[in-house]
Amino acid sequence: MAELINRGLSLAICVFYVVAMYMHVGAGAAFKLAAGLLLPLACIWFPEALGQYRGTIRLQAITADTPALLVRIAGWFLLVGLPLILYALFRKAPAT
Repeated sequence: MAELINRGLSLAICVFYVVAMYMHVGAGAAFKLAAGLLLPLACIWFPEALGQYRGTIRLQAITADTPALLVRIAGWFLLVGLPLILYALFRKAPAT
């Protein structure tokens, strides 16, 4: 049940982001955003498979499994936490 909630909520958030980008900027930017949202969505939907990856990334060896919970938390941070932080940093200050 929790997995269904995670998947549904994350998909709804992604659709919201893409539709908002399309409405404000256009189709090209919305498509790029949709491509960028694939990693956090994959981390939320398939944390066990991604956590079991062993190999190299940028010449760094991954030799142990990552717990699925940490992979899912990282996905939620990328999907929700990072945009909130960026919004707080880059929002325009009110004119005085």
